[in-house]
Amino acid sequence: MSACRPGGLPGSAHAPRAHPALQTRFCDLVGVRYPIVQTGMGWVAGPRLVAATAEAGGLGILASATMTCPELATAIAEVRSRTDRPFGVNLRTDVADIGDRVALMIDNGVKVASFAQAPNPDLIARCRDAGLVVMPTIGARRHAEKVAGWGVDAVIAQGGEGGGHTGSVPTSLLTPGVVDAVGDTVAVVAAGGFFDGRGLVAALAYGAVGIAMGTRFLLTQESRVPDEVKQVYLQTPVTGTVVSTAVDGAPQRVIRTELIDHLERSSWLRNMPRALANAHAFRRQSDTTLVALVKEGRAMKRGNDLSWPQVMMAANAPMMTKAALVDGRTDAGVLPTGQVVGEIGELPTVAQLIERIIGEATGVLDRFGTAAEA
Repeated sequence: MSACRPGGLPGSAHAPRAHPALQTRFCDLVGVRYPIVQTGMGWVAGPRLVAATAEAGGLGILASATMTCPELATAIAEVRSRTDRPFGVNLRTDVADIGDRVALMIDNGVKVASFAQAPNPDLIARCRDAGLVVMPTIGARRHAEKVAGWGVDAVIAQGGEGGGHTGSVPTSLLTPGVVDAVGDTVAVVAAGGFFDGRGLVAALAYGAVGIAMGTRFLLTQESRVPDEVKQVYLQTPVTGTVVSTAVDGAPQRVIRTELIDHLERSSWLRNMPRALANAHAFRRQSDTTLVALVKEGRAMKRGNDLSWPQVMMAANAPMMTKAALVDGRTDAGVLPTGQVVGEIGELPTVAQLIERIIGEATGVLDRFGTAAEA
């Protein structure tokens, strides 16, 4: 029987009936009730948000890129103290201690290894041999084909509407293309522009087996982003975002602010002092040695075909994101977001959000069935 059984969540008197079409193979693969993923957003996806998503029937993914290995161990333990349901951890493949982090996940029974960059075949094999579900995020059909050939279980196909680092192909084209390429062997989860039940049904129509959302989960009560920063998001229109390379050298969708405009007008040389200061701050924050930081820089340069100035600029991203999303300094930090921010106007609990999405999706699918019978 599928893990995505129709019916309410245990202990929830108001959970909606789920249409049988929402019992997808993704649910069976990772052991969740609903095919909804909360993405591993740095500085945002902490234990409370992840556990709330898991308890509501979705897959919560813990963000580890901004944590030290001991901090990750503490965070995993906290999630475990809040829920006994499956969850995942998002990892960067270019960190020096990736082996230790994977070992930590294996030892603690984490279900899903989510990767922001493509893991290499050896890392994929190690995770799968230990029972982890391997699910990298990709932004192009060719990337999906490559990782499928290496043996991943699933991919999150993020369209250009998505927040943070993103590609240029819209979700409506990327998702069916990736499904056509690898959908027979790999579970394809669609991301970029999703926030409601209609979007979940659309993703299923494209051939995906679920949706992943970042911005929509950022704007929930369990998200640890300061309330005043959430209000900035809620006031941002669909046209209020921009894809910029000025933050760290790679395309990143963020809310357009005066700081972003300033960075866009400035040359990389002018922005370099800020980047170097942020590199030093991130090294202290993440307890990373200078040698390890250089090794990560080399791996990033090789894996992403970046110049050394771009590698040095990349230190901007985590600390400038922290300034806004943790410290509340929207004047000094960046606000990663998907275009969908302009369609969001309130801050539900995670349980309310997931229940609403499933209820809406079930309503749409029921109407399709009624129309077909007429």
